[in-house]
Amino acid sequence: MPRLNRIVETALYVDDLDRSREFYEEKLGLTPLLKTKTLFAYDVGGSSVLLLFLRGASLKVQNSAGGSIPPHDGSGPLHIAFAIDTGELAAWEAKLDQLGIAVEGRMAWDRGSRSLYFRDPDGHMLELATPSLWKTY
Repeated sequence: MPRLNRIVETALYVDDLDRSREFYEEKLGLTPLLKTKTLFAYDVGGSSVLLLFLRGASLKVQNSAGGSIPPHDGSGPLHIAFAIDTGELAAWEAKLDQLGIAVEGRMAWDRGSRSLYFRDPDGHMLELATPSLWKTY
């Protein structure tokens, strides 16, 4: 069986790219890799990419010289977790508080990891998780 190595990118579908840009760039500090009228891509820690698609804008096949991308879209609140260093958990919690972003949940996991949960402007549940959350992290 061929092996899957890792997740390279994950996508969220948003209603307002400018509002999401402000949140992900200015509040969470992500660096943009690509910006189009329907898609923003962000570097996450130099090892993965967060794609923000304008909801409904990718419902048709997207063709280019290199090939085509099949239709896709999503609705409802989704969940993603960002990896953070254990020593930065308190700093992140203080930063979220300073920005007026409500922490909706906190979790101390059996393996020793800790998580903070909050939402982006589209209602997606974001998690900041310290190492040892999973056997692989």
